[in-house]
Amino acid sequence: MKLIGSLTSPYVRKVRVVLSEKKVEVDHEIENVWSADTKIANFNPLGKVPCLILDEGEAIYDSRVIAEYADALSPVSKLIPSDNRERATVKTWEALADGIMDAGILARLEKTLRPAEQQSQTWFDRQMGKVQSSLRQMSERLGGNAWCHGNQMTLADIATGCALGYLLFRFPDIQWQAQYPNLDRLYQKLAQRPSFIETEPPAA
Repeated sequence: MKLIGSLTSPYVRKVRVVLSEKKVEVDHEIENVWSADTKIANFNPLGKVPCLILDEGEAIYDSRVIAEYADALSPVSKLIPSDNRERATVKTWEALADGIMDAGILARLEKTLRPAEQQSQTWFDRQMGKVQSSLRQMSERLGGNAWCHGNQMTLADIATGCALGYLLFRFPDIQWQAQYPNLDRLYQKLAQRPSFIETEPPAA
């Protein structure tokens, strides 16, 4: 199998962490979807990463689909519960974390890709408002628990860790660590795992 993606994408990082925790080995192909000569549309017509190419050539996307597929490849470190209610809870955590990534990326693109005279502060503030409200709900849901759901690490924690790591990477001015110490405790615990260490994005 081959994983196509960027070293700075939080969605790609989520999938890479899952694959690492599941002990599933894949080849990696670096792809910059913003490059003029990007070939990503040959595999994913949406032009997004990550994209997993199976041995027989089939392409699987997006990160949520790949993570779920990878979790079923090996019995090691089950990350998504089989119970329907618990599964929905973990996947809701993932949706919340992905929402932080979505909003953060849209906000960043507004400031980095659009000419200054065309930028909308209202749009930017709306996206950052989503980030703040999502962080607040994450903190409330986590409470004093060691993990997002249950008594061991799940996909909920991986997705949350990647979202928090993305904020540290692209929005270091957001003081979420001081505001939500329980999220910081979770992040620091995740950051010590080899899967998170080896997927740390390069310096911007």
